[in-house]
Amino acid sequence: MHPMSDLAVFARTVDLGSFAAVGAELELTASGVSRIVTRLERRIGAKLLHRTTRRLVLTQEGETFLLHARSILAAVEAAEADVASVHGRPRGNLRINSGTAFARHRLARLLPQFMDQFPEIAVELSVSDHRIDPIADQVDVTIRVGPLGDSELIAVRLGEVRRIIAGSPRYLERHGIPEQAADLARHNCLQLSGFSRLAQWPMFEHGKRMMVPVKGSIRSDSADFLLDLALAGAGLVRFGDFLGEAAVKDGRLVPVLAHCHDPDPQPITALILPGRQTMPRVRAFVDFLKASV
Repeated sequence: MHPMSDLAVFARTVDLGSFAAVGAELELTASGVSRIVTRLERRIGAKLLHRTTRRLVLTQEGETFLLHARSILAAVEAAEADVASVHGRPRGNLRINSGTAFARHRLARLLPQFMDQFPEIAVELSVSDHRIDPIADQVDVTIRVGPLGDSELIAVRLGEVRRIIAGSPRYLERHGIPEQAADLARHNCLQLSGFSRLAQWPMFEHGKRMMVPVKGSIRSDSADFLLDLALAGAGLVRFGDFLGEAAVKDGRLVPVLAHCHDPDPQPITALILPGRQTMPRVRAFVDFLKASV
């Protein structure tokens, strides 16, 4: 077996967590996979995995080697994809991760268009509101809404999201339309839970930005759920514009306080695994999003 194959087997063993799982995937025995990893360890002169009866654990040397192995494998895959694309269209499996709201309200509409343009790309989309580790999960493109922390991933700005405060016509008819920031105190403000700062909404008064405390009868960690409650007339909601753009457009939600509310623009970013930004399928997807988001 070529040394490059040893790297792939090692990386896949880390991904799946057992020799048996890799063996089943590659039609090898568990002991056969173990021998491949052992051969790799002998060649580089370092222990890469601690073997126990229950699990495999990366050594410190294994963690360092894994980063290089993934980079090398990604470079080889990118080279193969580049050559293949010269004679055809971008192809292969594309792994994407996105938060729930963006997936439901943007990607669900955009992905069919992308697939029509690039039918030889197969998309695997994971949707989660919990931050994942794109490197550990080997996700090609991770879409994040909001500020980014330090990362070795390659960041490509796709656009921005702006916040809106809105209520349904039914709610506003019953409770009145707020005219200034102080009016929020008498309204039922549906709140996104998870961060204490979300209990305050940024407003401007006499040109000065201030955080206005809001109260409401319902808190939830689901922006989609709060949007549905607002549509049902339960209260005012503050949401990213892509989340409720359809409801605002057709009048089911009415924006309020636009003259004094800080929409707090935040970036929408595609995070790409190092070495994969040149892959035709990744380039095609990111370019498509930049033109569509």
